[in-house]
Amino acid sequence: MFGTGAHINDIGHAIQLALAPVFLLTGIAGILNVMAGRLARIIDRGRRVSEGDMRLDPSMREALRTEVANLERRRHLASWAINACTFAALLVCLVIAVLFAEALLGLPLQWLAGLIFTASTLALVVGLGSFLREVRLATKTVRIPVTLFDR
Repeated sequence: MFGTGAHINDIGHAIQLALAPVFLLTGIAGILNVMAGRLARIIDRGRRVSEGDMRLDPSMREALRTEVANLERRRHLASWAINACTFAALLVCLVIAVLFAEALLGLPLQWLAGLIFTASTLALVVGLGSFLREVRLATKTVRIPVTLFDR
């Protein structure tokens, strides 16, 4: 039915090998959930600020203009993070498919699985780096006035 190299032991071994990437895929999904939540909050805040009353004094308008610029930069970084992590997840799925193709077809594809896994790891690093930059920008630009409670 399958290639001559496909034995029940090979398929069982392929399933065992595919479990580690599946756990990685679950972790990436959790990270993507957090990133999507942050992006939604950035977009919501940007809409609220953009739709605000423009009859403000010039200093307040300038502060809002600065906030919108920061939100746009954060939106860009969050989008990059989501794109890179989604690409990493797609590559992990491809690794799983290659592992099964290797077992079912009896082809020597370890090098391809290793290459794709390395690319996936690099994409994940880019995504997490962009996410870290977005969080850093958020903590650098948002100030919480603690002096309000001193009164």
